[in-house]
Amino acid sequence: MAQSPVHAGFPSPAQDYMSGGIDLNRELVRHPEATFYVRVSGDSMRDAGISDGDVLVVDRSLEPGDGAVAVCCLEGEFLVRYLRFGGKISGGKPSSIVLEAANPAYKPIKTGPGSEFSVWGTVTWIIKKVE
Repeated sequence: MAQSPVHAGFPSPAQDYMSGGIDLNRELVRHPEATFYVRVSGDSMRDAGISDGDVLVVDRSLEPGDGAVAVCCLEGEFLVRYLRFGGKISGGKPSSIVLEAANPAYKPIKTGPGSEFSVWGTVTWIIKKVE
């Protein structure tokens, strides 16, 4: 009788490299208490590789820099855009923030002192379905 079992199927060359499941929270989230997921609706960031239906990993604990992709709330609505900072005022904060889409069909949006605007968090990962 053989010492090892006989497999009744096709052997998988990847089986030797399997080490258990992948925990996406462990892989993608640095600050669990400040991270959330959002699903994208629309095509305003298509040229940045962000498509309708993608899931974004957003970290609220990170200070976004100029050019960061961020989830913002403008006049009560959430949107994802590049942040572009204007001139500096006291304390090193920008005097204006322009929200720039990655699709030429959308015009930049300039925020100002009268705007109801906040940055909710910085996008750190894009999770997308590949078909």
